[in-house]
Amino acid sequence: MPGRWIYHFGDGVADGGRGDADLLGGKGANLAEMVSIGVPVPPGFTITTEACRAYLAHGALPDGLEAEVDEHLALLERQTGRTFGSGPDPLLVSVRSGAAASMPGMMDTILNLGLNQDTVVALAGAARDERFAWDAYRRFVQMHADVVLGVPARAFEERLRAGRERLGVATDADLTAVELRSITEDFFAIVAAATGCEFPADPRGQLTLAIEAVFGSWNTERARSYRRVARIPEHLGTAVSVVAMVFGNLGATSGTGVAFTRNPATGERRLFGEFLVNAQGEDVVAGTRDPLALDAMADALPEAYGELRRVAESLERHYGDVQDIEFTVERGRLYLLQTRTAKRTAAAAVRAAVEMVDEGVLEEADALLRVDPDQLDQLLHPRLDPAAEARPLATGLPASPGAVAGRIVVTAESAVEWAARGEQVILVREETSPEDFDGMVAARGILTARGGMTSHAAVVARGLGLCCVAGASSVRTREDPRSVSVGEHEFSEGDWITLDGSTGEIFAGRVPTTDPEPSEHFDRLMAWADRERRLGVRANADTPADAIRARAFGAEGIGLCRTEHMFFEGERIDTVREMILAPDDGARQRALDRLLPMQREDFAGIFRAMDGLPVTVRLLDPPLHEFLPGAPEEVDALAQRLGRDPVELRGRLGRLRESNPMLGHRGVRLGTTFPAISRMQARALFEAAVDAVGKGVSVRPEVMIPLVAIAEEYTRQMTLVRDVAESVMQASGVRIDYLVGTMIELPRAALTAGRIAADADFFSFGTNDLTQTTFGLSRDDAGSFLPFYVEQGLLEHDPFRTIDLEGVGELVCIAVERGRAARPGLKLGVCGEHGGDPRSIDFFHRTGLDYVSCSPFRVPAARLAAARASLGDRTRPVSQG
Repeated sequence: MPGRWIYHFGDGVADGGRGDADLLGGKGANLAEMVSIGVPVPPGFTITTEACRAYLAHGALPDGLEAEVDEHLALLERQTGRTFGSGPDPLLVSVRSGAAASMPGMMDTILNLGLNQDTVVALAGAARDERFAWDAYRRFVQMHADVVLGVPARAFEERLRAGRERLGVATDADLTAVELRSITEDFFAIVAAATGCEFPADPRGQLTLAIEAVFGSWNTERARSYRRVARIPEHLGTAVSVVAMVFGNLGATSGTGVAFTRNPATGERRLFGEFLVNAQGEDVVAGTRDPLALDAMADALPEAYGELRRVAESLERHYGDVQDIEFTVERGRLYLLQTRTAKRTAAAAVRAAVEMVDEGVLEEADALLRVDPDQLDQLLHPRLDPAAEARPLATGLPASPGAVAGRIVVTAESAVEWAARGEQVILVREETSPEDFDGMVAARGILTARGGMTSHAAVVARGLGLCCVAGASSVRTREDPRSVSVGEHEFSEGDWITLDGSTGEIFAGRVPTTDPEPSEHFDRLMAWADRERRLGVRANADTPADAIRARAFGAEGIGLCRTEHMFFEGERIDTVREMILAPDDGARQRALDRLLPMQREDFAGIFRAMDGLPVTVRLLDPPLHEFLPGAPEEVDALAQRLGRDPVELRGRLGRLRESNPMLGHRGVRLGTTFPAISRMQARALFEAAVDAVGKGVSVRPEVMIPLVAIAEEYTRQMTLVRDVAESVMQASGVRIDYLVGTMIELPRAALTAGRIAADADFFSFGTNDLTQTTFGLSRDDAGSFLPFYVEQGLLEHDPFRTIDLEGVGELVCIAVERGRAARPGLKLGVCGEHGGDPRSIDFFHRTGLDYVSCSPFRVPAARLAAARASLGDRTRPVSQG
């Protein structure tokens, strides 16, 4: 048991402060901090997250907690001059939840706790306002019954509506004392009917129930869901803040509101928020009254407004960040009830951080720590209009960011046809394959029922810059008739839907979107990040268009060019299939001869786009089944195009089928058994490099051999590549500086990295496959159970999104250590999906890698994350909640 469960604040003295968010929650830590710096805060106390964890572990309040609550209630009585649960001027308190990180989904605030049939009469006398006292009592009963006793709120709202209608008034603020007393009595009856028990009348018992409800709210489904999305650890728990009530509903000189120190949508330096006269806190957000713009407070309560402006500016400078403030004015006196780091759009976060540097509030390094790298996607892709009111039908995986509305199409052919007519379309498939490539290019967005964050749909969409939601299990497609169902909602081809690839949400109809608006503030922030970071940032790019986009976003080269993606379009796919299905070496070579100029043209375009920067080209890697047709009619059509007997072709396809193709005949194994494929690719690469040099382009090719498990596999392919390179250079008379290395994506490769490094110029960690092979699970199928593992605490996060430090990360460390021990100058990078994940980037920085590579649109986020990793803990701000 810890030494204490409770920390007090009030009268200018506070236990704890802003550095204690893990113990006191963000709310409790900030209340204590504000008291310490002289901000007007009602006195109170905070029950720690340790108490919450003990309660959740044992199902009961920990020993000693109730006694400490009594001690601190007594202290609160001395500070306020009021008595809890009795006396002529009774003490009432609010009860609030507060985790270390601001987290919607936990228990709502309870106001006016401590009222019963006796104290409500005393409160009316002390305030000289019977209506105020009964309004406070009905609010308390309604909130306590809803959030603590679990009585549905609808019955209470219906009774309030009936009261307004009977009196002919528009708002609850117009209800009389008599009507409010009648409503409260009816509320008691509603509680008794719903629970079988009387509403608790003992204030001390009310408080215990509220504390237990706050602790229990940590494990509600909506709180768990938010933690999964926000990647907040499950074990933290929540604190409880118990604060002496101050009242904003004591007449025309009282009020309540919410204020942001800057506009949370734009970042403009201007006090922004909403305010109500003669109201309590929930009135501002409940929608029962239309709040006023905060500027109106200057006329209604000018002295309190002036003090609010001064306090808000002081808090922003103290915390060095935009603040979200809750306040109450009681008969002209201002009290702050909460301050926390404001949630804001990416544009607002960037503008505020940069302008705070100009204002002298922040240093440049501090500004880099005020912007979440994951937010930067908002600045590069369209996003849903924040003002739009839309409820998602379902949620899948946020596979490729952005927001888009389009007409549903269920086949690639339909996508091409509809797009040719000028329609915006969203391709909806159970899952995509190379057959769908033309349709994917024609579409504005992609939605799949199956597949994970590294599925075919997800990878291609990110490369093309398309919005994609993958693995939405409630989606079903039908081609006859062409229709789609999303849960219980039915759509026909041509109906409109909207996707949010940043959240994975799916909406019916056309939800408005807003276009990205890069700014001077963004450019300045990125320049600061580039000066601070040590890690290089490259892009995964497979086409010249990808390369141009990547360079525009600040990529310093290409860390992964997946040559197989060059084969998925047009007539190329049939030529590849002809090569794979060739009956003999001669037929295979003829197909390769036709592919060579296609590859050479693509490589030449990429070299031109990346003039002067390194380009890492991965030799053919994916399993053969990704290129091959599946449906019988597709096989027959291919046989006709190739002039082959359909029966013979089906037999050949049958012999090539693999039980587990992702662990089968792919990568270096394909190049080893069919070396002609590797020779063709190497020749195309070096001939393109020679051609580019002749046109004044500076080329820096790096050839990457994939899926190596045995050092001898790598050596054999490396020798082949160098032989082809030498042949091309001798024939042309042009010398090219180039590197040959490998992708470390198998545990055996990591463990034998010392042997492989003997002949390797570089390692690039393919963390997608390394995660897959380390865990022994398919990344495309894992979406069916990984969320459950995260929810249950078996895994802290999805290992395909953020690198698994204990397993995959340890293998990376082993490979780095053994590789550089064998070859001290070994260049090290990462090109898996983790290369764009900020938490993983921090690990790669600490592990000593030279660069990360990610999709083009993730490049700015990676640049910022790399800078923050370099800064480490030097200036990292304490979590404010």
